[in-house]
Amino acid sequence: MSRLHRVADKGGALVRRWPRVLRDDLWTWRADPLPPSVWLFWLPHGVVCLAAFGVLLGDAAQLDDHGGLGAGPAFLIALAEAGAVVLALWRPLPAWWLSVAAMLVGAMAVRARMVPGGDEFTWPWTSAGLIAHLFVLLLLALRVRTRVSFEALALTGLLTSAVQGLIGGRNYQPTGQLAVVLFAVVVVLGTALRGRREARAELGRQTTLTAEERARRTLLEERSRIARELHDVVAHHMSVISIQAQVAPHLVKDPPEELKENLAGIRQNAVEALTELRRVLDVLRSEHPAADEREGGSGTAPHAPQPTLDRLGALVENTRAAGLTVTTEVTGERRPLPPGVELSAYRIVQEALSNVLRHAPGATAHVTLTYDPRGLRVEVVNTGPTREAPPSAGAGHGLLGMRERAVMLGGRLTAGPWSGRGYKVDAHLPVFAPHASEPPPQDGIA
Repeated sequence: MSRLHRVADKGGALVRRWPRVLRDDLWTWRADPLPPSVWLFWLPHGVVCLAAFGVLLGDAAQLDDHGGLGAGPAFLIALAEAGAVVLALWRPLPAWWLSVAAMLVGAMAVRARMVPGGDEFTWPWTSAGLIAHLFVLLLLALRVRTRVSFEALALTGLLTSAVQGLIGGRNYQPTGQLAVVLFAVVVVLGTALRGRREARAELGRQTTLTAEERARRTLLEERSRIARELHDVVAHHMSVISIQAQVAPHLVKDPPEELKENLAGIRQNAVEALTELRRVLDVLRSEHPAADEREGGSGTAPHAPQPTLDRLGALVENTRAAGLTVTTEVTGERRPLPPGVELSAYRIVQEALSNVLRHAPGATAHVTLTYDPRGLRVEVVNTGPTREAPPSAGAGHGLLGMRERAVMLGGRLTAGPWSGRGYKVDAHLPVFAPHASEPPPQDGIA
């Protein structure tokens, strides 16, 4: 029984929701102009306008001569039918309403003048009115969703059945059944043509995407090849230099302190070069290196010197100029850090502040740098937004890029909600300062 109750509840909800769906689909004044044909340009528009002119003349004459409405009322009804055909070129749904309304008004006016023994009149659809509505439904089906087209067809059939079957008339030639059949054929034809057009457009888009993907893969393969060559050649030699600088003091009896210091400096430079080489290899292996280097709107050129934490103040000022309230705090003893750590910390702060600007308008942000003997902790927190964020065209790789920067240095990064609707980015970047007695890192460039 519970399952039957659930089905009944779903059916009742659908029935209650259906009038709102019909209102949203059909009760609209939105424009949907018919584009010019690819090969015939504006010829279809001319054909439709010519058909509308024929509907005007034919319907006015039919309603006046055979319907007995008089020249004035017959011309107004015919003008509405013809106007619906022209209006359907730009606003198909309002045109459909106008055509249906003209049919109802004309059918009721002719019905009042029907007399037994008089001339039989095509009713409720006149010949010209039926042709006009066929054009309207065709133009409608070419441009709106399939569901909307069949909703319009169903309501047209219901109104036609109500006028001819429930209200009825005297001494007339019924056109309701033929009209509904022709309307259904036209809607199916228009829907099929629209589906074919959309399929061709989607095929074109997929072809373009395939070509772009092929070019992107070729570029990535070439950059991966360059990265492998750098890894196999340059990194190998740098590792050898580091090892030789470490071993050299042990090959000399009682080496002087100056020699030890120089060799230690050589090894330290080799280790830092390996770290920077690893960053360069990661850039080569990434899909959008130029965008990664300029992410957040820094405006730096690809070959400009890489920023460090010395430029953090300028970054904060630029962010404030963009409308974000930012405060900064530095704890611990500030000291120079390896270039890779400085660059990663700068980029993490830059990306975090950019995310606040994009996704939390009206929020405030606080940046904290904590220096400790083991490394640097970067923390960016922001309050909740005060208004809805506009749609963003970003691909959503900012957090992934920040996390990769931290992991590349052997650190960690966490990001998630903070204090209600706020957000927090917390990264720890370790600083390794190997001594001459320590073995060199064998995986520094893996």
